[in-house]
Amino acid sequence: MTYPFRLGATSYVVPADILTNVRYLAGKVQDVELVLFEVDDGPNNLPLHEEIEEMRRLAARHDMTYTVHLPLDLRLADDGFPRHASLDKARRVIDCTLALDPWAYVLHLDGKTVLNRSDAESLLRWRDQAVLALELVGKWAGGPQRLAVENLEGYPPDFYDPVLERIAVSRTVDVGHLWLDGYDPVAYLKNALPRTRVIHLHGIEDRDHRSVAKAPREKLKAVLDELVSADYRGVLTLEVFSETDFLTSCAAVKAAMHGDMPSSDRGIAAAGADGRRHRS
Repeated sequence: MTYPFRLGATSYVVPADILTNVRYLAGKVQDVELVLFEVDDGPNNLPLHEEIEEMRRLAARHDMTYTVHLPLDLRLADDGFPRHASLDKARRVIDCTLALDPWAYVLHLDGKTVLNRSDAESLLRWRDQAVLALELVGKWAGGPQRLAVENLEGYPPDFYDPVLERIAVSRTVDVGHLWLDGYDPVAYLKNALPRTRVIHLHGIEDRDHRSVAKAPREKLKAVLDELVSADYRGVLTLEVFSETDFLTSCAAVKAAMHGDMPSSDRGIAAAGADGRRHRS
């Protein structure tokens, strides 16, 4: 099934390492979101050089790209200097993955310190520091347009707008976060799409990042219709973290786009069958 956008999935669909997930997803999606972590004085899952080379070969063979999710919410140190751990980790991740020519580096901006404060001076200072952090990381990534700032749950939908007006970064629109906070993602997308390189899609049940099949069919269809109407050609990542959620999410997107499956249950069954065929 082909779509105008690049359908993507995370690097944690099957319970295995990143390269195994990339091999599993090759041919099924057009982008893989590499979810990377690095623990201070502890483990990390940064790919080795030979793994990066294999991922490059798989991408070339299957017309596949990568998005890279930076591991920490980006911020400067409290004194305004670029010594914060989030910047150190961002640079290591970028240095490790730059050879993959990523479609985008997805990132969060840490605004918790000013989120619920009425102190205008603190908010202005935070915005200045956010712009400086993006400028710095953008240089490492090959240009600010490679950075895609994601909207977060619990934040007003326009919280990052004053920062985005000052630097030519891209955007990641997380539809699941908007649903979680009760906002209309279609209205949000109408303004955000011209700068959007990545969209995250996931359903809400006991928490977010569940199968897209958990989203109401009419709400999912409204989002996808907006993407088609706007001729969105970026990445649409099914941001879920199990094989079942991935397969049922694929089926839900197909059903909402084409209306060829009258019920979510039928879509789930078909996805499961497809998954069995892929594994056989």
